[in-house]
Amino acid sequence: MLTQIGGKIESDFTQPLGMLSDCHKRIRYFLNALLTTVGHANAGPLTPPQCACLEAALRYFRDAAPKHTADEEQSLFPRLRCMDTPEMRATLKKIECLEIDHRKADLQHQEADAIIHQWMMEGGISPKVNARLTGILTELSELYERHILLEETEIFPLAVALLSDVEKDILGREMAARRGIESNHSNLGS
Repeated sequence: MLTQIGGKIESDFTQPLGMLSDCHKRIRYFLNALLTTVGHANAGPLTPPQCACLEAALRYFRDAAPKHTADEEQSLFPRLRCMDTPEMRATLKKIECLEIDHRKADLQHQEADAIIHQWMMEGGISPKVNARLTGILTELSELYERHILLEETEIFPLAVALLSDVEKDILGREMAARRGIESNHSNLGS
């Protein structure tokens, strides 16, 4: 199930590039929830609301975020790589960097997830472990800001310009299928 963070749904699977941008909003939201909660708890015992917030954010990054990465790496980027245009040739190295970012973020999320689960189990973490967790989350925040900026200012606009309506339709259907949603393109909101 897709998570909507306040307000109306901005895009659906008939607008796959809009859906990818909407995912970026959720990434920022849940990463901010992690940073804020970790900062407020300051390595001490977690309150039930703090645990619930951390669990929701960890679940998002464990379950939903990998689908977003797959949307890009298995559906969007391969289509763009097939395009032989000057704009696309100039962008190929940037796409490779985005894929490297995905691997780095995955490793950082795994480490943060393990630390937070340890914290929940043991009721606290040492100041050293707390500093490591805060560092990981800060690095993730910086990575995502750079990563999202590149995608939203260069990659997605290029995809909007280069992909045909049929390719965008197929992209949306693949994204829906990744989430177990039948894609007849009617009522495909998140």
